[in-house]
Amino acid sequence: MPLTRKVREIAIPLSEYAVTGIDNTLKEAVPVLRRLYCEVEDGKCTEAGHRTILVLDETGVLAGVLDFRSILKVLIPEVAGGLSAKLAALGVSIAFAQAGSADLDEANASFRARVMKNAGTKVRDMMLPVRGTISADADIVEALKVLCGNKISMIPVYDGKKLIGVVRDSDLFLFVADILTE
Repeated sequence: MPLTRKVREIAIPLSEYAVTGIDNTLKEAVPVLRRLYCEVEDGKCTEAGHRTILVLDETGVLAGVLDFRSILKVLIPEVAGGLSAKLAALGVSIAFAQAGSADLDEANASFRARVMKNAGTKVRDMMLPVRGTISADADIVEALKVLCGNKISMIPVYDGKKLIGVVRDSDLFLFVADILTE
């Protein structure tokens, strides 16, 4: 299997990838990503799908990306590590630590309420910048360089100026791993 294969040969088409609009909320975007992340077998999520969602502006141009970590930091701000976020969640932490069943129910209700409130955040207000793109005609080695050089897990793939898909670290890994099984 030559490394001169083109990125387009292993890229996931845009039509099969998780995409959301810049003006959508997390409440709208998260189910799209979840559906494509969880391939359900025997009633359980196999965690085999996409780990990022592309954010497109009103004209369909790639504006940013969301990943699990960025979503969790907004839905559950105390995980981001900032003092103000931790203080905002302090009531939950104290209630949880007291471990009384009523307090635990109250902590769970408060946690749920915070997640639901934060789910109203607009994607545009928290998306990550795109940190690398690649041409569909680039070879696999170039894709590996972009991926590793930018410390990212996926690369948007363009044919000219048109976004046509995504190549993920897992796609590149499987391509290279196949060399070992030849």
